[in-house]
Amino acid sequence: MNPQNMSSEPTPLLRNPVKEKLSRGEPVYSMTVRLVRTVDIASIAHTAGFDSVYIDMEHSSFPLEAAGQICMACTHLGVTPLVRVPGLDPFFIARVMDAGAMGIVVPGVQSADEARAAVRAVKHAPLGERSLAGAAPQLHYRSLPADQTVRELDQASMVVAMIESRAGLDAADAIAAVDGVDILLVGASDLSGELGFAGQVDNPEVHKAFLHVIDVCQAHGKTVGIGGLGGRPDLIRQYLELGAGYVSTGNDISFLSAAAAQKRRQFV
Repeated sequence: MNPQNMSSEPTPLLRNPVKEKLSRGEPVYSMTVRLVRTVDIASIAHTAGFDSVYIDMEHSSFPLEAAGQICMACTHLGVTPLVRVPGLDPFFIARVMDAGAMGIVVPGVQSADEARAAVRAVKHAPLGERSLAGAAPQLHYRSLPADQTVRELDQASMVVAMIESRAGLDAADAIAAVDGVDILLVGASDLSGELGFAGQVDNPEVHKAFLHVIDVCQAHGKTVGIGGLGGRPDLIRQYLELGAGYVSTGNDISFLSAAAAQKRRQFV
């Protein structure tokens, strides 16, 4: 064996493609799932070239069982599965993670304390307070020593904090400083409304908000996420050039509706 290839760190059994791409400075693209309840959507996301999906359990009636099945299918295909939870309930977050998610998206984070609560709910001790459920779907239900299971799950899991309010924007620096937070995802739709410019995602105040979050993330070595700009690829390209790394491109409902409308127009 070549000594240069030897490492004291064991090769992880569980890989997170999004974390790996971000660590290399490569942008990642995510599709939101609100409508499709079957594992087919994982294959569609994979074939379409998405790096990640996040299942939206904040703005949908999505059942946990279906979310878990889609998460497991995504993991098998090398697509990172995240779940947007409706809030900071640690018991619900634990169930989401135990079902197969590789991380959570937390809406409307407004303080470092809320960000720390999210990390505690996702991570096991000593990083957090999540109970160890035993053999995990992310690890294909392997029977592993408890310390190895914790290490594998915690090194792969992600916490995405959404910045969607003035309070969250004011606390962005403190949120970015929280150990265990990976991405600050700016939700342009809600944030533009909070700032008094509902729907005006190209308003200068929204632009200033993005620049501020980019600055604090760069200072703390975190990733900036772009949300709510799926209809403005010009703005997405601009923020990627400025240092953002994660793009939430839109959801399955909007994709289906747009494709259906386009198809119907062909027969006018």
